[in-house]
Amino acid sequence: MANSPTEPQFFESFDGTRLAWREMGEGRPVVLIHGFFSNATINWIKYGHAAKIAEAGFRVIMPDLRAHGDSAKPHDAASYPPDVLMRDGFALIEHLRLSDYDLAGYSLGGRTTMRMLATGATPRRAVLSGMGLEGILHTSGRGHYFHNVLTNLGSFARGSSEWLTEAFLKTTGGDPVALLRILDTFVDTPAAAIAAIETPTLVVTGVDDDDNGSGEALAEAMRHATFRSVPGNHMSAVLKPELGAAIAEFLAA
Repeated sequence: MANSPTEPQFFESFDGTRLAWREMGEGRPVVLIHGFFSNATINWIKYGHAAKIAEAGFRVIMPDLRAHGDSAKPHDAASYPPDVLMRDGFALIEHLRLSDYDLAGYSLGGRTTMRMLATGATPRRAVLSGMGLEGILHTSGRGHYFHNVLTNLGSFARGSSEWLTEAFLKTTGGDPVALLRILDTFVDTPAAAIAAIETPTLVVTGVDDDDNGSGEALAEAMRHATFRSVPGNHMSAVLKPELGAAIAEFLAA
């Protein structure tokens, strides 16, 4: 089941941009948002996370973010206003007419989930994975890192963090111009907005993942959050079955 292909479906977002999503399973809807450079297939389907969540009784809905996967990858700056990924998330929920759903994301998907929570989304439960407090409060740090990678492709020492990030970009067939535009859309979420979120939330990160700061600190900054660690670092935790198991267990509880 984890390797079964799911055909993309498409809708037009708030500004007419054509975006893709995939589905697996039946039951309670949960929207899973992937990370930067990735896509729904690699983040959620390839390593079995979507299948595990579907087996727990969920209709798993997995969008490809703007500039990623099978979604449109426009190059014009006008297609990338601040918080565009948050707005795309709401557009998908509106398109699918979801009123009672769960919401989860990994890395940039976790930050996008947070932006949706901070701007009025009211899922029953939420999961922030691969994301720490620093990456929510101050988005520019990782933005500078990715800007350096995308503007200096082919120049990094083999085995370096930047080289590994570029290698991942190649495996996903990412569009460097469109992905650079995504960096312009990041919006910080202030501590007061984080503390005001009422949704029961699981924060789950790799035990060796500090790319976006502390996941434990993020959970502590929220009113109704719990923290859980899984094996791996930022790049490897998403490859391991414990991530999908943690999400499925929390959502099904």
